[in-house]
Amino acid sequence: MASIPLAGQLAPPRGLTWQIVEFLERTSSAVLLVALSPLLCLTAAVVAWLSGSTPLIAHRRVGWRGATLWMLKFRTMWDGTSWPRTGWIEYIDDEAGPQRKQAGDCRVVHGFAAFCRRHSIDELPQLVHVIRGEMSLVGPRPLTAAELQKHYGPVAAEVLEAKPGIAGLWQTSGRNRLSYSQRRQLDLQFVRTCSLRMYGKILLRTIPEIWSGANSW
Repeated sequence: MASIPLAGQLAPPRGLTWQIVEFLERTSSAVLLVALSPLLCLTAAVVAWLSGSTPLIAHRRVGWRGATLWMLKFRTMWDGTSWPRTGWIEYIDDEAGPQRKQAGDCRVVHGFAAFCRRHSIDELPQLVHVIRGEMSLVGPRPLTAAELQKHYGPVAAEVLEAKPGIAGLWQTSGRNRLSYSQRRQLDLQFVRTCSLRMYGKILLRTIPEIWSGANSW
């Protein structure tokens, strides 16, 4: 596989305003993680019981400026066969890239898992990445190296200049119904024109999107 062009490691630091935003993100994520801990523990216990495996998975993704990111999620796909758990997290290096999500995906075998996916409960462990400074609350969703090479090509480096986010512009503009081409254009729009107004708009629009579960599966 050809290497992906990485964003410049010596890019200028972000301005004071965005440094304050990052501080507030990390602080609020820590507060949210504590506040949601009962939900997180309950979800982990139910997933472990239903799947017979680790409640958490970590997918290998390309993070900020090309750094490797092991993105945490609750497990929502399993084949119904139990196997011994060896810990809390299974690390998955899906180099070929994930299959495109489809409604009624046969890999989602339980209604609880489908509910977690529809309302993005499976993404909540990524608050840890925000606290650690690896992700932002708002930004392009992390992709695999194969996805970046195939669908983003020469603009991959530009997209990687923004920290990957838990929520992004394309998540509030059609979500799973969008093609990779549409996602690329929205990611580029975010990177090239992001402002505090856009950031706030995406953050506010994410709440009803999660609540409704629209265009998510």
